[in-house]
Amino acid sequence: MEANLRAGVAIYNAGHYHAAHDAWEDHWLDLPDGDDERFLHGLIQFTAAVYHARNRNWSGATGLAESGRGYLADLPADYRGVNVGTVRASLAGLERDPERIERGPPPRLTHEGEALALEDLDFGATAVAADVLAEELGYDEAVVERAVAYARADIDAGEEGSAFVTLLFDFVRDPDSRAVAVQRLAERVDRRANRDGDVDGLFEE
Repeated sequence: MEANLRAGVAIYNAGHYHAAHDAWEDHWLDLPDGDDERFLHGLIQFTAAVYHARNRNWSGATGLAESGRGYLADLPADYRGVNVGTVRASLAGLERDPERIERGPPPRLTHEGEALALEDLDFGATAVAADVLAEELGYDEAVVERAVAYARADIDAGEEGSAFVTLLFDFVRDPDSRAVAVQRLAERVDRRANRDGDVDGLFEE
């Protein structure tokens, strides 16, 4: 959960309010009823409320703000290290006056007191963020997914300086380099797949 949580916080703080929920949703759907389920459900509704308010869907924003505040109501103000108290206050404000979003930015999300940025993420959270951002921004999701798998294999094999890891960090952290990073990842994915295919062919009868 930690990698998904941190990835979503950083994606939200980068201004991708719609995409942030994708970092949490798959994990949330598998949770049983309880504090963690309400926590992620509330964060998902919070980011959706912000997204709708910024797009002037006032009724959508107020409805999500009300339900999101309900999910977070009984949780500690710093549940799982996130500034839930600030989120609740923001939801209450959006419920009363969604147009406030035009008078000032929504609050930053923090984890363990830090307003995470994309460059603060370790590889686990970066892998989550890469998948989310590829889908949100229209990059080749299959390439990014394969690159993440190869990067994990390199890490497990103790290969320091994996190009897959470096390029995934570039893709997530540097908006100006994303197109180039994906192109290079695609080239490396093809080369790795061809290499693996050649090796597999040696053992075929």
